[in-house]
Amino acid sequence: CPVVLAPKNSSVAMPPPADIVKVAIEWPGAFPKLMEIDQKKPLSSIIKEVCDGWSLANHDQFALQHADSSNFYITEKNRNEIKNGAILRLTTSPAQNAQQLHERIQSSSMDAKLEALKDLANYSRDVTFAQEFINLDGISLLTQMVESGTERYQKLQKIMKPCFGDMLSFTLTAFVELMDHGIVSWDTFSVAFIKKIASYVNKFASDISILQRSLAILESMVLNSHDLYQKVAQEITIGQLIPHLQGTDQEIQTYTIAVINALFLKAPDDKRQEMANILAQKQLRSIILTHVIRAQRAINNEMAHQLYVLQVLTFNLLEDRMMTKMDPQDQAQRDIIFELRRIAFDAESEPNNSSGSMEKRKSMYTRDYKKLGFINHVNPAMDFTQTPPGMLALDNMLYFAKHHHDAYIRIVLENSSREDKHECPFGRSSIELTKMLCEILKVGEL
Repeated sequence: CPVVLAPKNSSVAMPPPADIVKVAIEWPGAFPKLMEIDQKKPLSSIIKEVCDGWSLANHDQFALQHADSSNFYITEKNRNEIKNGAILRLTTSPAQNAQQLHERIQSSSMDAKLEALKDLANYSRDVTFAQEFINLDGISLLTQMVESGTERYQKLQKIMKPCFGDMLSFTLTAFVELMDHGIVSWDTFSVAFIKKIASYVNKFASDISILQRSLAILESMVLNSHDLYQKVAQEITIGQLIPHLQGTDQEIQTYTIAVINALFLKAPDDKRQEMANILAQKQLRSIILTHVIRAQRAINNEMAHQLYVLQVLTFNLLEDRMMTKMDPQDQAQRDIIFELRRIAFDAESEPNNSSGSMEKRKSMYTRDYKKLGFINHVNPAMDFTQTPPGMLALDNMLYFAKHHHDAYIRIVLENSSREDKHECPFGRSSIELTKMLCEILKVGEL
């Protein structure tokens, strides 16, 4: 097609400059101001221009923020995210706001304090505000309020107790939001603060918001500091966490499993198996099946992730046995194989049975080991020298023989009487099944 050139005098609509953003800016008690922001200009000069339009002095004490639910401050770093048609708000600067809230949360008036903590919980989501509040040693102020202030408020009249619950909830929410920015190290917190947070897991079990924030803080402490892991592990037990899985609030259940996962993940290797045994004693698997997986509601993504992590951590406890070769010279290990033979064929046949010659007994054992489905009939210990599955296969076989006694005997006898081409030998099948399950379940992978 031929190119058609517009006549010199015709008016062609030009696209707006890429650096110009058209926005509306609000100020309390005034009509919104429509203006164009030049992204090449310093933010401070744009704020001065806005302040001048409303005859406001001290423009350095003001800032712009998004007028949506986030209320996030606009900075030189994030200003490029402003879109055409955005609604902004002129407000006090982050430094001014942080200073004012720092003073307000220390008010002697309960109502004023509660309102200030509510505002703090909201503003703390913004990293720009958070940095300013933290610079005022705001984290220390909140932890002191948690450590020492709560008893004083609890002693107030009964009518004030609901107010105390809200106040603690907003305090913990602000703390969580501030710490989530990764500005302050978790290693700085005292044992008194940890004890207080751990106590809330039991004391405020009925207050969902306080319980949720407390569990979130404990999880972060464990994951982010080895010293705090040890202190938290001394303060909170699995027995204290389990009841929170038996409730109906999925968010609380999710945070509870997250804390269990964190304790599991950070536990020294020699403590993990001990912890797994406690979880088994407390019927954790059954509780999760009943109250989480089979509950009359869909499992959300975060819960699914936490359950997955718990499974990974549990399965990985099997890695040591999976990678352990059997030692053919180890009598205790050989006794396990003999126990499999005894359960299957002859409960009265003991290794010290003196009847018959040694050769006859060896011949009988070889025949029985063949019936059990081992590859090496003379020395079946050699079947467990391949890793994976190593000794884990033998552990599974012994568990099956002891806990599913009748099924075990039936399988062994049925297969020992089948033709070779239809056989499904118990020994070889068990080893292969264990190896296959380890691959499917990714045992040993983080």
